[in-house]
Amino acid sequence: MAKEIKNENAEAVVEAVSKTEQFFEKNGKLLTIILVAVVVIAAGIFCWYKFAYQPKVVEAQGQMAVAEQNFRAGDYDLALNGDGNDLGFVQVLDQYGAKAGNSVYFYAGVCELQLGNYKEAIKYLESYKGKDAILNARATACIGDAYAGLEDYKKALGYYEKAAAVIDNMYAAGYLLKAGLVSEKLGDNAKALTFYKKIKDQYPQSMEAYDVDKYIGRIEAR
Repeated sequence: MAKEIKNENAEAVVEAVSKTEQFFEKNGKLLTIILVAVVVIAAGIFCWYKFAYQPKVVEAQGQMAVAEQNFRAGDYDLALNGDGNDLGFVQVLDQYGAKAGNSVYFYAGVCELQLGNYKEAIKYLESYKGKDAILNARATACIGDAYAGLEDYKKALGYYEKAAAVIDNMYAAGYLLKAGLVSEKLGDNAKALTFYKKIKDQYPQSMEAYDVDKYIGRIEAR
């Protein structure tokens, strides 16, 4: 019995090998073409990334460096639009897209916000898709600032609440304070009081907490 099983297994192996050989004999040319095509495509992608994409990334980052310096210096118009010699964030985006890094959208959005161009600020800030939670919260709050500048306080409130919920740190107190202020603008004093008390209870060491009692007292005195 054992001998029969061994013979059957041997025959099955021989049959499988035979079928495999037949398959390669029949389709060998096609398989070779496919293999060569895959190698050529892979080599093409590597060459494009190594000799076309990466140099553009380095070039874009170099061009953006001056704009970042101007941003840190508080010259938002120069940082955004450049001076004809050095590029601003707008030109970096036009010429390189996001090759310099996704943060270019954040910088451009904040510049537009500081210059009072609220709709443009929203457009750039909504395009920012960073991985850093703190910067994501900041971008979200800046969208809120832009809507507040447009006097769309309802939308502004939604973004401030979202920003405060992104990460639990001291920055959240600032977003909660803004949420309270726009809630007052909307006539919802009860909701504003909730935000102010949250600052007092959850972020007592924040800068906002030092003054929050005056906001609480103002509402409770009404």
